[in-house]
Amino acid sequence: METRELRYFVAVAEESHVGRAAQRLGMAQPPLSQAIAQLERRLGAELFVRGPRGVELTTAGETLLREGRAALAAVEAAERRTRRTIEAGGRPAVVLTAKAGASGELMAKLLDAYAAEPDAVDVEVVLSPPGHQSAMLRDGRADVALLHLPFDDVSGFDVDTLAVEDQALILPAGHPASRRTSMTLAEATSIPDLPLPRWPHLDGTYPDGPGPELRDLTQVLQLVRLGRAAIVLPESAQADLRDGLAVVPVSDAPRVTTVIAWPPHSTSTVVAGLVRTASRL
Repeated sequence: METRELRYFVAVAEESHVGRAAQRLGMAQPPLSQAIAQLERRLGAELFVRGPRGVELTTAGETLLREGRAALAAVEAAERRTRRTIEAGGRPAVVLTAKAGASGELMAKLLDAYAAEPDAVDVEVVLSPPGHQSAMLRDGRADVALLHLPFDDVSGFDVDTLAVEDQALILPAGHPASRRTSMTLAEATSIPDLPLPRWPHLDGTYPDGPGPELRDLTQVLQLVRLGRAAIVLPESAQADLRDGLAVVPVSDAPRVTTVIAWPPHSTSTVVAGLVRTASRL
């Protein structure tokens, strides 16, 4: 199966229409239809149910869409990582991505410990908004990621657990709720004057809700100090908090598991070295 065929198939599946997919691909409709038909003959199964208004995926088509996207992402990632090596003049390096403002103490320990290794190379740290780390690891913009369960998607990655911790509500010092010794998640998310922030989806849109639209943790904490919001974070976040904030444990919030993740097909000795160092922390 060729990557060209996979791109054709994914375009038709995502558009649910051969004509729109042809426009998206910049090609005529007949050769696109022929390519899809040829792919179906080779697989021995129909990938689409054709109708007057477009096409729908069959069960086999749903499987190929899932696997095809992963395969195309792997090809794109291989190209990105190769180009990065070329641009670096062949010098080995590794890109580590993490959420801005999250796992700061853990990441500092990891980088210090790795730098002390005899075969250590340069580590470029890319901080990005929540939810972006898995996508960056899949498409090759990063080689390793610090992810947090149950919030991040780790499907298809190799992972090693680094920490497991409870969560707490961060709210303004002096707020009546700050005197609580603990609260439930339902209570933490229903304080009338302290809405929880809304984080963007990968496409930049925000979920509905009363909380402020935000992109990084520093922005959130500033609004919390101003009495405009509250936020539920792993307990380790307390190490980076300054004055003006209070912390109340959330008794029934899911525990947060911090993992280091990398592509399962990676053969990079640099990635392996960084992962070994993380596992020893």
